[in-house]
Amino acid sequence: MVISALIVVWLCILMAQPSPLLLISEFGLFSALGVIGAIFANSTGAGGGVIFVPFFNYLNFSSQSVVATSFAIQCCGMTAGAVTWWRYYRTAHGFDDYWQSLPSALMLSIPASICGMAFSQYSQQGTLLLTQVWGGANNLHTLFGVFSVVLALAIFVSIPLMKRTHFKTEITNVDIVLLPVVSFIGGVITAWLSVGVGELVAVYLIMRGFNVTMSIAIAVVLSAFTVWSALPYHVLISEAVVWEVVLFAGMGAIIGGMLAKYVVLAFSVQRLKLFFGIWVLVLGASSLPIF
Repeated sequence: MVISALIVVWLCILMAQPSPLLLISEFGLFSALGVIGAIFANSTGAGGGVIFVPFFNYLNFSSQSVVATSFAIQCCGMTAGAVTWWRYYRTAHGFDDYWQSLPSALMLSIPASICGMAFSQYSQQGTLLLTQVWGGANNLHTLFGVFSVVLALAIFVSIPLMKRTHFKTEITNVDIVLLPVVSFIGGVITAWLSVGVGELVAVYLIMRGFNVTMSIAIAVVLSAFTVWSALPYHVLISEAVVWEVVLFAGMGAIIGGMLAKYVVLAFSVQRLKLFFGIWVLVLGASSLPIF
């Protein structure tokens, strides 16, 4: 029912455009990009920006358009993934001790991440931090490269921890302090790169000993709230979203977001993380100015 409604809405939006056939010929292939990005994002806990940012950089989008368009697409894909994962939690793990920390983790991380996003987007201090520490938004390519390499190394370190068969069941006092801090920092980074908070929180939870699949689910739901909090700035202030790309990649992202859960459940989480870590490392290294 929901899928049918989305298809009808999408078709109505498409047909309302001045030249729908021309749009399909020019931007239709972005649907495949949306599917791929959302599957990666929702099956690993990482934001789809890991796929979208380097691709849009390759197409010579402006720095603001890269981030803004990535956010808009992720609002589609991460929301679909978040709903899918939440339903899976309620139906399959509602009484599973290893999943009982999910609501608490989200309550600790979502507000902190949104605060980090608002700090970066709306405060003067956030702008100064980006300019003075990282060289400004025009340095997006290098910023993405550095973050991706660090993220890939963190993923590799966390892979051996995924072989555990017993996991933590409760949020501790340490997590009550550290999880909001990690989420706030992730929100700040996400505002700059359109990726960050999901990756950091997923790795943190895995390293702390929580169930791997639950950690991915938390990261996806958290990312969905975070990207939605970021979108108003780019719609009303930066006005940098390339809506033609979003129209097609967004629909693809919704499809990918719904499929991702089945990818996680069908394949080894360790292999998925290894493959994803290698992919991120290659993309990150290629974005650095040394290449």
